[in-house]
Amino acid sequence: MQIPPGKNIYFLSDFHLGVPDHASSLEREKRVVRFLSGIQENAAVVFIVGDLFDFWYEYKKVVPKGFVRVLGKLAELTDNGIPVHFFVGNHDMWMNDYFEKELHIPVYYEPKEFEFNGKTFLIGHGDGLGPGDRGYKFLKKIFRNKACQWLFGILPPYIGMGIAHRASKSSRAATGEEEAQFLGEEKEWLISYCKDVLQQKQFDYFIFGHRHLPIDYSLDGGSRYINLGDWIRYYSYAVFDGTNVELKYYQP
Repeated sequence: MQIPPGKNIYFLSDFHLGVPDHASSLEREKRVVRFLSGIQENAAVVFIVGDLFDFWYEYKKVVPKGFVRVLGKLAELTDNGIPVHFFVGNHDMWMNDYFEKELHIPVYYEPKEFEFNGKTFLIGHGDGLGPGDRGYKFLKKIFRNKACQWLFGILPPYIGMGIAHRASKSSRAATGEEEAQFLGEEKEWLISYCKDVLQQKQFDYFIFGHRHLPIDYSLDGGSRYINLGDWIRYYSYAVFDGTNVELKYYQP
């Protein structure tokens, strides 16, 4: 795809709407909507790279309560011809077909390759990639299992979503301090993943979320690993202007 002159591609991730409470989540949601409204005129494509919600489970005929502002804004973007791509994260992996049918947004479960203006991108949420984190990788296989998803779905939503929110809170408490600082090349699993990929295929940009820390890291061969940070501490995002990717911070 060639980006028209004056247009940009935007990458955002890790809004975690729904936590820590309704009031702060709602304010964060409104800020996301203001941002999306502000880029609407010059956006060629928008990528939401996972964990839009702190928890999401699509029952057969029910979706979680709330989030109408951001869902409405995403629908407005696609209705106006702006493609939006969504990658599931580790907090909202239990998607079904709601985004595709109602919002016309394709949903991806694994990293995917894209090419814009001759630049190659590998984009994904980033959870479970690279070495280490074996405990989560085991849990991810369970969470992705269709039978396990069905069993969770037969729980009453009040019970199922209550369990999920408590688990999410425990996960954030366990990784909070680690997320706040760069751990160095050897301990940053996504950097290790990028280096392994580059031994097989060249990419100009690796765009990931999940880490909750804005990172722009140079790799061999001129490649760059961009982590998008989050919209809890940093309100950070990345922009591709047709030539270069730049990390930015939203200041309303």
